[in-house]
Amino acid sequence: MQTNSTFSIIFFTRKSRTNPSKLSIYARITVNGKRSEISLKRNVLVNDWDNNKAKCRGNTTKVRFLNAYLDEVYNQLLDCHKQLFEEHKMVSANAIKRRYLGEDDNHKTLKELITYHNTNMINVLKFGTMKNYYTTERYLHKFLNEILKVDDIYLKQLNYHFICDFEQYLRKYKNTKKELSLNNNGVMKHLERFKKMINLAFRLEWIPKNPFIQFQLKFNKFDRQYLTERELSLLENTFFKQERLERVKDIFIFSCYTGLSYIDVKELTIRQIVKRIDNKYWIHTKREKTNEVVNIPILPKALAIIEKYKYISELSNETKLLPLCSNQKTNSYLKEIMVACGIHKNVTFQVARHTFATTVMLTNGVPLETVSKLLGHTKLSTTQIYARVLDTKINEDIDTLLERFERKKRNQIDQSNVFKAVDSEAG
Repeated sequence: MQTNSTFSIIFFTRKSRTNPSKLSIYARITVNGKRSEISLKRNVLVNDWDNNKAKCRGNTTKVRFLNAYLDEVYNQLLDCHKQLFEEHKMVSANAIKRRYLGEDDNHKTLKELITYHNTNMINVLKFGTMKNYYTTERYLHKFLNEILKVDDIYLKQLNYHFICDFEQYLRKYKNTKKELSLNNNGVMKHLERFKKMINLAFRLEWIPKNPFIQFQLKFNKFDRQYLTERELSLLENTFFKQERLERVKDIFIFSCYTGLSYIDVKELTIRQIVKRIDNKYWIHTKREKTNEVVNIPILPKALAIIEKYKYISELSNETKLLPLCSNQKTNSYLKEIMVACGIHKNVTFQVARHTFATTVMLTNGVPLETVSKLLGHTKLSTTQIYARVLDTKINEDIDTLLERFERKKRNQIDQSNVFKAVDSEAG
């Protein structure tokens, strides 16, 4: 940084536009011949200003307070110059002015960070993800207003204590029915999004250190819900007179045999069904969540559902493959369907994807790497969540092991008999 730059601060006055008998006081910062001026929002009588000393004359209480204020401003401007120099930032008259007025990156606020993040991410993240960030933003605003009693806070004021207090606020937050709104994982998801925003501020050098550096997110692990082979068969063999239930049931089963998520099924078009040289039909699409290209062979039961609803798209000239209602209604109908089938599980559409991974694929010996590819995962570790060892699989493996033991035992007996026969002939 510059070591031979010129730097000066002077106070001067201009005639007040509203009162000719008064002067408005300004500070002028000069660095390498370039100036920047700051209005100090203070007035002095014309006769009380000394141009030579750039101070007020007299010994009245008002004059003493005003001169003390000018000394304070002078010291603060010197400190701003020193801070910029020590931070190895460009030292200019305008940079010193912005630092003094709290308008530079060193004085960014939490709300400014949130706005910056959400504005820049709106074209990067999916709409559903952005909705979650907006919810986290609302919780942060409420925390500032209700707990800290402030409208905003400087980023440099954020610390480990702030994060812990925000966590407790989320854990204790109650809805209009006086019920706790968030479980542990819900709290952690909000903190995870907040952490991503803070990481952005750190990378932008808006904060000198990351307050999340010692904070650990602790998610509770749950087994992902899925339908067993018996439950899936029960669902397939149940028929509903109500068209809405029958339709949702069929499309849920379609997802169980393709592994597609709700949004991927909803956006699936006729053009994405392709017939390959092997005379088999495949789904060629991109996962909405990860933008990963996936190619999925269509199993017979999934193909039967496409054929069943083919007439709808033909009659309405729709390009969408299957007639799926909103996610909220779909999950509501699924609850009715499961009760009617006698399946006592909290089933949402996402359970179909879990069922595809666990019951349809892994249980039937499909390698984890293949399942990962079909699910459109970018990391194999994501797929390993589904690689649970089922009781039925344990029984199969133990039976296989026992068969091997039995074969080994028979081979040993046969070999022993051969040796006995040889010994007998030799004798």
